[in-house]
Amino acid sequence: MENNTHYSDFNFTIFVNIGYYRYPVFVFCLLLYSFIVSANLVIIVVILRERSLHESMYFFIVFLCVNALYGSAGFFPRFLMDILSDTHLISRPACFTQIYVIYTYAFCEVTILGIMSYDRYVAVCQPLHYHRKMTLPMVLRLAAFAWICPALDLLMCIFIITRLPLCGNKIKKVYCASWDVVKLSCVTSAVTQIVATTGAIIVTLLSICCILYTYLRIVVLCSKSSTEFRRKVLQSCLPHILSIAIYCVTAFSDTLLDRFNPQELNPFVAIIVSLEFVIIPPALNPLLYVNSKVLVQLKALAPMVLSLKPGIVRAAEEDLKEQGGV
Repeated sequence: MENNTHYSDFNFTIFVNIGYYRYPVFVFCLLLYSFIVSANLVIIVVILRERSLHESMYFFIVFLCVNALYGSAGFFPRFLMDILSDTHLISRPACFTQIYVIYTYAFCEVTILGIMSYDRYVAVCQPLHYHRKMTLPMVLRLAAFAWICPALDLLMCIFIITRLPLCGNKIKKVYCASWDVVKLSCVTSAVTQIVATTGAIIVTLLSICCILYTYLRIVVLCSKSSTEFRRKVLQSCLPHILSIAIYCVTAFSDTLLDRFNPQELNPFVAIIVSLEFVIIPPALNPLLYVNSKVLVQLKALAPMVLSLKPGIVRAAEEDLKEQGGV
């Protein structure tokens, strides 16, 4: 048996040599990352600067966008480097850091979607008590739960995984994944796997049960209400429902990929499926939550941004003149 100190790094073996095509792929992924960062930042800035949007629903959207930026930062910089590199080695500390960031992003996503479903439940089923229940302190407590529970759970998982003796260093993914590292272990301990996954399962099930319960109550209420009321509820809840659907499909695809032998799959298919989870939700969520209120504020913000350009140009011209006169 080889001990876990033998391997100082891990090797991503799923990357294929695409020759000079790596450069357009790099540019495309860089543009995609730039779009994700820009779109989420715009939503965050618009909501925070406009007082009329300071409601619990919009604060939860901000939390979702912040989480998207966090998860993207844990994946894209390393992935962009690997596209241009001929070797795909990552150090143990960097690998475990990436596992922590990507998986806390994943679990925070589902917990935030869970507390958003509670917000929609109160807004639809208890509208007269909405502003009394969904106060700023309540929003902050829910946000703390959504972030702290996954963070503590992943700390425990990382602690367990780092203590496993490894008999290999080849990871068949484009990023470090906890299950792939566990499969490299020299020992098979059911207790270790149960302890490492119990917390994650509890956090996920609590969020899913919250989503199912709240939407069941909403559906029951809608079944007894008018068509106009149903239309308003659908308009209010549709972005959240789509976010849940996108998360479930991409998370299921990533989980399903772990159950297959990557050597039996087309490498391009395996790469695309493994990328869905860390790309699609951060890219689509900002677009889903651009409703009429946010759109009005975006239109109001655009002239302010554009008006800065002439001032920037004039300042640059004055600097050039001063440099030329020296």
